[in-house]
Amino acid sequence: MREPAPNTVGTAQLVVEKSDCASDLKVNNAPDETFPEVFATTRMIALMEMAGARVLKPLLQSDEMSVGVTVDIIHSAATPVGAKVTATATYRGRDGKLFVFDVIAHDPAGEIGRGTHKRAIISRERLLSGAAKRSL
Repeated sequence: MREPAPNTVGTAQLVVEKSDCASDLKVNNAPDETFPEVFATTRMIALMEMAGARVLKPLLQSDEMSVGVTVDIIHSAATPVGAKVTATATYRGRDGKLFVFDVIAHDPAGEIGRGTHKRAIISRERLLSGAAKRSL
């Protein structure tokens, strides 16, 4: 079975822009919902997922991709625009078909979040056909 070596690490980095901030998150353009101009939890999780995906990338066949299945994350510190954030995913093993990662994110001042992330390797076609069945 294809599997990364234990403790294999993947990383992903970005410099926080205004578009990465909670203040730029809009749902149905509700004017009464405002959020601070700091790195959004959703963007931190996306960066953590990218780090995990990079660990699995060498295992993928041409018709496969890895997808996030679960996240259990704590976002513990605010990060301002202009700061570099680095997410690290460390492979811990399997939970059935899922690949389990410990994930941590840091900015220049220290840790900003941590948790567990699980990914699956799936057929690209299966994912797209499943999504098409859900369209209205």
